[in-house]
Amino acid sequence: MDKYLIKKPRTQDSSPVQDSSPSSKRSRVDFNLENLPSDPGLLQKISSYHPNNHDEIRRHYLGKGPCRPPHDYPVSYFSGKPRRFRVEWYETRNWLEYSIAKDAAFCFYCYLFGKDVGKQGGGDTFVTKGFRLWNQVGKLDSHVGGVNSAHNQAVKKSEDLQKEKQHIQSVLVKQSNQDKAEYRIQLNAIVDCVRFLLFRGLAFRGHDESQGSSDTGNFLELLQFLGDLNESINEVMQNTWKNCKLTHHDIQKDMVNAIAHETSKAIIEDLGNGFFSILVDESRDISVKEQMTLVLRYVNKQGIIIKRFLGIVHVASITALSLKCAIEGLLCKHNLSLSRLRGQGYDGASNMQGDINGLKTLILKENKLVFYVHCFAHQLQLTLVAVAKNHINIADFFYVVSNLVTVIGGSCKKRDALRDAQLAKIKEDLENGVRRSGQGLNQETNLKHPGHTRWGSYYGTILNLILMFSAVADVLEIIEEDGLSDQKHCKKKNQDIVNAMDLVKVSKQRLQVIRNDEWTSLLTEVSSFCATHDIPILNMDEIFVVSGRPQRNTQQNTNLHHYRVELFYTVIDMQLQELNNRFSEVNTDLLICMACLNPSNSFVAFDKEKLIHLAKFYPYDFPGTDILALDSQLQNFIFDMRNNDLFLELQGVSKLAKKLVSTRKHETYPLVYLLVKLALTFPVAIATVERSFSAMKYIKNELRNRMGDQWVNDCLVVALIMRLSCNDFKK
Repeated sequence: MDKYLIKKPRTQDSSPVQDSSPSSKRSRVDFNLENLPSDPGLLQKISSYHPNNHDEIRRHYLGKGPCRPPHDYPVSYFSGKPRRFRVEWYETRNWLEYSIAKDAAFCFYCYLFGKDVGKQGGGDTFVTKGFRLWNQVGKLDSHVGGVNSAHNQAVKKSEDLQKEKQHIQSVLVKQSNQDKAEYRIQLNAIVDCVRFLLFRGLAFRGHDESQGSSDTGNFLELLQFLGDLNESINEVMQNTWKNCKLTHHDIQKDMVNAIAHETSKAIIEDLGNGFFSILVDESRDISVKEQMTLVLRYVNKQGIIIKRFLGIVHVASITALSLKCAIEGLLCKHNLSLSRLRGQGYDGASNMQGDINGLKTLILKENKLVFYVHCFAHQLQLTLVAVAKNHINIADFFYVVSNLVTVIGGSCKKRDALRDAQLAKIKEDLENGVRRSGQGLNQETNLKHPGHTRWGSYYGTILNLILMFSAVADVLEIIEEDGLSDQKHCKKKNQDIVNAMDLVKVSKQRLQVIRNDEWTSLLTEVSSFCATHDIPILNMDEIFVVSGRPQRNTQQNTNLHHYRVELFYTVIDMQLQELNNRFSEVNTDLLICMACLNPSNSFVAFDKEKLIHLAKFYPYDFPGTDILALDSQLQNFIFDMRNNDLFLELQGVSKLAKKLVSTRKHETYPLVYLLVKLALTFPVAIATVERSFSAMKYIKNELRNRMGDQWVNDCLVVALIMRLSCNDFKK
């Protein structure tokens, strides 16, 4: 990214910094009107001055007019013939001026009002380089061009600027204090309406916005509602000229764009020059356009983890290279560099996590410190999904479960029948003393389709099926008897590093314990379930019969061997192997080291050697001298923490960061705090990205499926920052 950006050095004060690059749009040139050069060959571009001074400089030059100094014009030779600038050319060209320094002709108006790279005849020749082809006088006339040429547009702008009475500043100055106050009331009311509609994800426009219509849309109706409640707003809106009501949908878009711009600017300022990670996902919108969402994760100056939606980009292709280009473009737009990136998190799709040409690999080639970790909630969930796909018996089982859920939930009538059957079963169990009654017990449950990327959905579906087995069986009998059967059918919240690694560790340990010690208890539980629901129980010592295949082609194994070895042991081994594959050695090592920062139980997980090893993962942030200093800081840090009552009850690395900042300990132990920030910046879940797609479905829906990309992006930037800020405030 640095090859596209020219980073400004950061200073302690907030004053603007000069950029040495003449092409930088941020560079500013100090000036004094009396010292401005007259020779057009020595002039700085208008864009190099501060925007607030542009008109003042233009008026200064317009007052002086084109530079036409008396001069003995030098001779140049073209094809052996002498040629030079001629004074007669001034007579029919009021825009022409001459530079003694460069012996070249320039356009007076194009310099003042033309673009940095003009589209008029000759490009920027008449603005920066100068025209010297004295043998081709016809090109002077071709520069002027047609009525709507860039040159004539610049002339028109110069005429408009000289009309002082029509200037916006003059109009504002002439307004009375009452007019200004009324305009402010009107503007505040409209901005409040825009903010409310953005926060709720509601549409702005109506079917018929004409006066007296009953369907003017949410914006106009809300504005009218505010007027009905506030007499001052109503009076201002009634007396405002029709061409100044600020209710046109183009003005609404401009307001939302301005709010989105200021919102993004505030996010970038809050980030400052700190490290950040990116959370990326892609999905189709209602108009079948691939949209890529990018969220920043960083630690602010108060030591708080911040997740902010940066933008949504329409991508024509979802290849890794296309996504990388889109990410670079969005970061470049906000003056962010990949050099400050320290983490990347995706949903685990092949185009994201591929080791050869995946998105993570392409970014790692430019920055070796952008460590990748897959969303933990997705990671553990997809482990089960991968096993379900790779083991034929498990795949068949989930296929049957999916079909069963589809049949039961296929219509409102079937769902009602399931609720009634479950209610009858609960009443029967309560009467027989099988169930206990009390607050929170015996709540209504239902069957839901398991989803690959919804944390715990497979587990929840199976649990509900077990709890409602009798009711499901009754409903299936009703469906069969009534002929209702359709012939076509038979995320957890964001976690921190410590909790995520504990979850992985516990999952592996639990699977191993189940494999070694819990077969007997599982068999007993299954037998009890079968007995309760009148399901025949197999004799484990009999030969297992493979349905659908001749017995002579199968290996003769007992039921016990089949269910214990071929299913139970095999599936658990596949899950353990899948977990090990999804968590690479580098990522696991990295995360285990980060877990040593956990302050719980008086920093019982603290390990100085592992934390020094963690710092070595970031050689650019911790050069050799800092590693030595970190060793000393860690020793002092752990002694200080364990003897400070303010840090004894902390839970989680995020709480540690906030406490370090509030007590100013982050200044005492800057290298330790840098480790804490890197650990918190590391992405472990992409819930914020998925939340942005949920918001997109409200903003761009079937009724508003023609929304432009910029309009969608602006709405999402404002809507999500409002919602995330509310969540941060609640926390």
